[in-house]
Amino acid sequence: CLPTPLAAMAPRRRPLLAAAVLGSAACWALGGSAFISLPAAPGSLLRASAPSASPRSWRGRGAVPRARLAAGGQEKELDTDALGKYVVAATVQISAIAAFFAALDAAVAASGAELPDWSVFGLFFAMSIRSRLFSPLDNSRPDAAKAAKGEKTGGFNDRVMPSWTPPGIFFPIMWILIVAPLRAASSVLVWQQVGHFCDASILVLMFHLAVGDTWNTVNNVERRLGAAVPGVLCVWASALAAAYAYYQAVPMAGQLLLPTCLWLTVAAALVTDTWRVNNSSGEEPLFPYKGSTQTRFWFSTE
Repeated sequence: CLPTPLAAMAPRRRPLLAAAVLGSAACWALGGSAFISLPAAPGSLLRASAPSASPRSWRGRGAVPRARLAAGGQEKELDTDALGKYVVAATVQISAIAAFFAALDAAVAASGAELPDWSVFGLFFAMSIRSRLFSPLDNSRPDAAKAAKGEKTGGFNDRVMPSWTPPGIFFPIMWILIVAPLRAASSVLVWQQVGHFCDASILVLMFHLAVGDTWNTVNNVERRLGAAVPGVLCVWASALAAAYAYYQAVPMAGQLLLPTCLWLTVAAALVTDTWRVNNSSGEEPLFPYKGSTQTRFWFSTE
């Protein structure tokens, strides 16, 4: 990719952005095991299982983290295969998007054409709502029509929702009419400034989309309500990283992403509260666990 205004950041700012981006990427791998060690909330039946020996000897045996339910003594074992596939999927997706943008830059440079702003806006708008085409995971979205009618669809009416949940029609309005246009408009401003698509600033936003698509698989396709909580925090953190990167390139572009960060703050609270009201028995830990749910790539023959 070509040089970016991010390269000109003050040295003390670059580590902050790098930490935010890398932290989002690592959240899928560390989020589950980190939440295992948290003490149970008052009234919750979920407890971290105590090792049979000292912590040092338990780690030495390389045991896989488990969570035990106090009521039935059942154990939930961390699904490391699912975690690995989440990380691989996000990595493959951002790499594919970067390769696509690099090819697009090469084609534009070879042709000598000047792209009109409206076409660039359309490209980024499409990326905002269809970035999952680059993901190897099943990223089926909820049916907006069914959600608006109150019918069962992935992520809507297939679980108990908090009393303060907005109406189903509110979500497609937010994503399609507000969030996606703001992402596209801010990306056009950055593109005008840097002059190419495969730019580090723009790729930070694309990374945010990749994390969001992976979370969609966790929450809406696999219905892992517990794992969706640390997952949505990763989405939120990656959105903040994108807003920061855009602000460094074009301050107005970063400001245009702030409503997305605010919306994701509300979404994170909703996802967390949804897990709470569906976890009265304490059977759903805050990490993906082995069970009937399997994480697969769309091309898998398993």
